[in-house]
Amino acid sequence: MTQAARSGDEAAFAHIPLVGVWRNGFLESVHHGTAVLTGTDGSVVEGHGAVDAPMFPRSANKPFQGLAMLRNGLDLDGELLALACASHSGEAFHLEGARRILARAGLPESALRCVPDLPLGAAQRDAWLAGGRGPERIAMNCSGKHAAMLLTCVRNGWSTEDYLAPEHPLQKAVRRAVEDVAGEPVAAVGVDGCGAPLFAISLAGLARSFGRFAGAAEGTPERRIADAMRAHPQWVAGTGRDVTDLMRAIPGLLAKDGAEAVYAVGLPDGRGAAVKIADGATRAHIVAIAALLWRMGADEQTLAPFTQSPVYGAGEVVGAIRAFPRLSEPAR
Repeated sequence: MTQAARSGDEAAFAHIPLVGVWRNGFLESVHHGTAVLTGTDGSVVEGHGAVDAPMFPRSANKPFQGLAMLRNGLDLDGELLALACASHSGEAFHLEGARRILARAGLPESALRCVPDLPLGAAQRDAWLAGGRGPERIAMNCSGKHAAMLLTCVRNGWSTEDYLAPEHPLQKAVRRAVEDVAGEPVAAVGVDGCGAPLFAISLAGLARSFGRFAGAAEGTPERRIADAMRAHPQWVAGTGRDVTDLMRAIPGLLAKDGAEAVYAVGLPDGRGAAVKIADGATRAHIVAIAALLWRMGADEQTLAPFTQSPVYGAGEVVGAIRAFPRLSEPAR
């Protein structure tokens, strides 16, 4: 990582205006960010902002963690593999799936080292609290990934108490997988919200990776992950979540979001796209990634539910959140 990036020098990131918030025809707020499209060979086709600057992918890195686990003997497919790469809402089937993975490992819920939390989904969180329950590890949106990490450790005879330590064999394997698919070295190491090590790569590397997963050949672990997520999008996020709805709407699309407004997608032909909103506002990242998908040739009518979000005044729709023309006009 450059000294400028380490010191927090905003010039190192060069975010630009991507999304605007219009109220009664007046531009009220602006979200800056960085966006990138990559081609079938992984090269940058179109970049907005400093697409080569290091950033944390946050939960958009879960397919890469899943890749490391498959390379090291994780025996999951279908909905449970999708759950291993998920930021789930905490619906009953999500929690039951995480318990199924733990049962394969012969481990109790107490073996999870993700932080105790409430369900991510609003309806699930309200029901959880109404039932008198507080934060639990199994309810945390990364519990499926952590259960799969534990199963991978059991399959390899690795210790399970310290599986989140950066020097643990599992996390070393994750770092190798990240560098392999991004095609670049890790620029920095942090700790994700769930407690797992987090590896910084460029936004271009993130988009490139999703293109590689989405367009991977049959029989490869990347293809296993992409197929599982695409076949079971409800396990990747949940009811009413845009990641789930977007994958359902566009055949063959691979999509995953992350905290601090990161979003990445891949198409079956190997193209990828990614966006990072500078202020971390998730109200902006879905409209930005939808605009990029339009530029990549996705159907306008199919994308309509994602290309803008309503702005309300007195209970009525008075405006919209939508991408600026640099993203919302088809690429020439």
